[in-house]
Amino acid sequence: MSGGFDVIVIGGGPAGEVAAGQLAERGRAVALVERELVGGECSYWACMPSKALLRPGELLDEIARVPGVADDAPARGLDAAAVLRRRDEVIHGLDDAAQLPWLEQRGVTLVRGQARLAGERRVAVTVAGAEGGEPVVHEAREAVVLSTGSGALLPPIPGLVDAQPWTSREATTADAVPATLLVLGGGVVGVELAQAWASLGARVTVIEAADRLIAREEPFASMQVAEGLQRRGVALRVGVGAASVARAEDGTTVTLEDGERLTGERLLVAIGRRVRTDDLGLETVGLEPGKPIEVDERTRVPGRSWLYAIGDVNGRAQLTHMGKYQARVAVDAICGGTLRVRADGPLAPRVIFTDPSVAAVGHTLASAREAGIAARAVDRDTSGTAGASFHGRDAPGTTRFVLDTERELLVGATFVGSDVAELLHAATVAIAGEVPLATLRHAVPAFPTRSELWLGLAVDG
Repeated sequence: MSGGFDVIVIGGGPAGEVAAGQLAERGRAVALVERELVGGECSYWACMPSKALLRPGELLDEIARVPGVADDAPARGLDAAAVLRRRDEVIHGLDDAAQLPWLEQRGVTLVRGQARLAGERRVAVTVAGAEGGEPVVHEAREAVVLSTGSGALLPPIPGLVDAQPWTSREATTADAVPATLLVLGGGVVGVELAQAWASLGARVTVIEAADRLIAREEPFASMQVAEGLQRRGVALRVGVGAASVARAEDGTTVTLEDGERLTGERLLVAIGRRVRTDDLGLETVGLEPGKPIEVDERTRVPGRSWLYAIGDVNGRAQLTHMGKYQARVAVDAICGGTLRVRADGPLAPRVIFTDPSVAAVGHTLASAREAGIAARAVDRDTSGTAGASFHGRDAPGTTRFVLDTERELLVGATFVGSDVAELLHAATVAIAGEVPLATLRHAVPAFPTRSELWLGLAVDG
């Protein structure tokens, strides 16, 4: 057994990095155990590479909206090879060397290998290729933090596994543009990667079993994202699922539940995520493998005061920024503070980086009413401000503020339009802080900016 650490963090993605770094800054002796790359899914196979693939096409769309700026650029299209090279730069060629100085500067000990719990405050780490293959057991004097994230979910569709489909990992790191791409799933990953590969020249079809894309968001967001994809030539099959999948010499064929057969060079499965808890040793501490780990408002596992679970692994809000938020709460709890989680779950801030993009926080109108809130909506054309004359000119999109008419509070906001992500945080602050509408009416947006959308609350709020 090793000499031990104060805290052992299992999983070196964004949440684990934040937890390890902040604990070390507070004087704890910390080990961070990572079996793949420090930086995790988001840095190498999800958020960062997908945005590198999406941004060139979004920029080309914006150029087309501004008269006099490279008027022939949209016709010339993108240099796919250059886009892929830039993507590779963003993910550092799947090398995490650039991440390590941050840990070293804080005195975090990096342990590379597969970690499993081995009883209370004990972590067994197996190092790949190590002689004998015997795990080294490390002792945690104070706490163990689980931050192992999630992986792509493959549904039990006949023939799917044998067809060797892309998951988000393969789709974000592919070294060539497929001629045709089938995307199974019309959620966030599905619509973002459909747009990315369509902008690079692939003929893309999205298959979604629900009756609309991005079904958790406002119906107008679903419609406007669907229209944006169709403008790029993406074909949509909505309201019908896949019945079976077969691999052939010319690609992969998906037979839909209505009998239609679609064939593509590649098939991307993007229907959801599964938590990585099946090989974590949870059974050694009385927990069930393969399921999200239940935690309390301090991210602590009930009945186990030494064990914490942050990020995707607890299933509360599978978003990178929410994992980092939970990490801060866990660090505070381990160090004797009183901070509690207040803002995660399905109402957390979220962005879909399509064009039009979707930025939302809090309730939709439907979810507010389902929660028993006396809710009404204030809707605005996202392009209907003076600032939109210069950014996102005439781009389609709707903004909705959801108001609680009894408490006179903002409880939800959805922005759909060109590059609306940076509009979101003001709404997040207003909702998290429960700022009264009477106060928000005095938060005057500068002219001419797109933030004048908030004047809708001054007039109608």
